[in-house]
Amino acid sequence: MIGIVDYGMGNLFSVSQALKRLEVPFFLSEDPVELAKADGLILPGVGAFKDAMARLNESGLTSFLHEYVKTGKPLLGICLGMQLLFEESEEGGLTKGLALLPGRVVRFPGQAESGETYKVPHMGWNRLKWENSSPITANLEEDYAYFVHSYYVKTNDNNILIGTASYNEEVPAVVGRNNVFGMQFHPEKSSKLGVELLKNFTKMV
Repeated sequence: MIGIVDYGMGNLFSVSQALKRLEVPFFLSEDPVELAKADGLILPGVGAFKDAMARLNESGLTSFLHEYVKTGKPLLGICLGMQLLFEESEEGGLTKGLALLPGRVVRFPGQAESGETYKVPHMGWNRLKWENSSPITANLEEDYAYFVHSYYVKTNDNNILIGTASYNEEVPAVVGRNNVFGMQFHPEKSSKLGVELLKNFTKMV
């Protein structure tokens, strides 16, 4: 059974629909006691990093997520949910994240080294490139995923990069270490590849 963390800032409907299509049992909750019973958790997220962390801190979910990860059960962050897994973000002023993975969330500069400007947010379909093998990408071909974001993760630890995309910068697209995983794009909106990635996560669970 998968628990979807409902802290008021997630695209709960689309994630729920994707799990329904995969015929995977799930429930939505903001209650740590309920969520602790789940065999795996999904942390969705849409909106601003600072607001999301404030909600997680106020509701006690920050400390709960740290304890949950220690149990070895899998956790998957999606979109903003992935960014929250990292140490800090500069969005709306420097804000501490969950620090389950090493790295910092920064804004796309919007200007390439050549001086050319490019559009922010990064929006649309980008091809993923596999970097390190992981059970979450097992037996999957590199394909396109759908992104919508103005901030991306910078990390010095290349071991956590499972898949990357290129948008003037190298964008960590699928990340993971031990039982903590993240996807910067929306797997539930990323056609076949997104569904297969979610399926692989549910198999791990």
